[in-house]
Formats: sequence, C-alpha cells, structure tokens
Amino acid sequence: MNLSRRRALLAGTAAVALARTARAHSISGKLPWRANDVYPPEPVLPGPYLFFTADEAAAVDAIVARLIPADELGPGAKEAGVTTFIDRQLTGPWGGFDWYYMQPPFSEHPLPTQGLQSPLVPRVQYRQGLAALDVYCKGAFGGKGFAELAAADQDKVITGMQTGTIKFEKFDSGMLFRTVYANTLEGFFADPIYGGNKDMVGWKLVGFPGTRYDYRDVMANPNKPYTLPPVGLRGRPDWMGARG
Repeated sequence: MNLSRRRALLAGTAAVALARTARAHSISGKLPWRANDVYPPEPVLPGPYLFFTADEAAAVDAIVARLIPADELGPGAKEAGVTTFIDRQLTGPWGGFDWYYMQPPFSEHPLPTQGLQSPLVPRVQYRQGLAALDVYCKGAFGGKGFAELAAADQDKVITGMQTGTIKFEKFDSGMLFRTVYANTLEGFFADPIYGGNKDMVGWKLVGFPGTRYDYRDVMANPNKPYTLPPVGLRGRPDWMGARG
C-alpha cells in the first residue's frame, strides 16, 4: 500500500468512527459539565484560623482593612475574607515555598526580576514579621498593638513599613509590608473557592466576569456593557439550584 492510499484509508476510518460515535444534543437546566472535574482546588471552608493566632489574625485584619478599606463602592479586604485566604495559603505548599528553589546563595542587592532573595518562607515572614510589628507598636504607642491603634496611626505605620522609615527589631519591616500587600491583592481578587473575595466583591468592583465558560454572546456584541453576574470555579448559586 503506498503512502497516499494509507493516509486515505486512515482518514476514511476516522470519519466513519466519528460518525458512529458523535451525537449532538442540547443542554438545558443544568451545568454542561461536572464542576471542578479536573485538578479540583480544595475549597476553603469557614472555621477557625489554622495558622494565625488570635492576635496575629487581628493584626492582619487591621492591616488589610487599611490597604483595601470598605467604602461607598463596597466591602473591603477584611469583609471579603482576605485574612482567611492568607491563613489557608500559609498552611498549604505556598506557606513553606515547597515548590520553590530555596538554596543559597541569596543576593544582598537583588534585581526586581530576581524575586525573593531570602531563606525566610512565608510562614516565617508572617510569624516573625507580625511579632516585630507588635513590639514596635507597643513601644511607640504606649503598649497598644497594631489592631488597637487609630486608623490614622495605622496608616502611618503601614506607610513607614512601605518606605522603610520605620525599622523593626530583628526583622525587615519592608518585607512584611510587601508580603501582606501582595497577599491582600491576591485574596481580594482570587476565586472565592480559596477563602477570599467573598461574594465575589473584588470581581464586582472591577467588572471581572470570573470563570464563565462561554463568551460568544459577548464577542458577538462588542462595545456593550457586560451585565451578567460573575461566575466562580464553583459556579453561581442560582446555577446550582440554590438561593442567593
């Protein structure tokens, strides 16, 4: 059999097989797939903190509430569950940088493209950083921890951490700021399945549609506002036959 005839035979066999097995059908009133069927993320369940102590959680709550405060546009990071998001991330592989290359040497003056240059994994950064923050605040504000400070004083401390004008004992205040700041943005805009972005408030704020599976109707109507509610990895409550 020559090559051209073999290709023709294989193509014809495939066409017959597809014709025999393919069946088109319409789907209505249910999800057209099984949610999270492949590589499903572990949904974060409400409950006690798994990593943070009560004092640490209160401090993180206070920090994220100043980074993304609640206002006339809607809830802020605290209300969106960002502290729970961070807590659960710290108990998982990210908390120990389990999937990162963490061998020395570490650059003392890293370029912005080099990423973290420190042996301190996130769990250590939070534990030591929050402890150092507590020592600083109690020394500078008459024994008050960060969560007990007035909002204006909290903003001064956060700004000092960001700019490096506030120095902690035995810890880099800038490292704590950068870590909490990045995690606050992640928790506020990540899929709600990970514990933050409660009720998809972050997505609603910026008009992000979420993980909707089909955008053909949107693409067919350019320059028109997107009005459908956002969709998470677990779908929407009304898709699943639930209220809310």
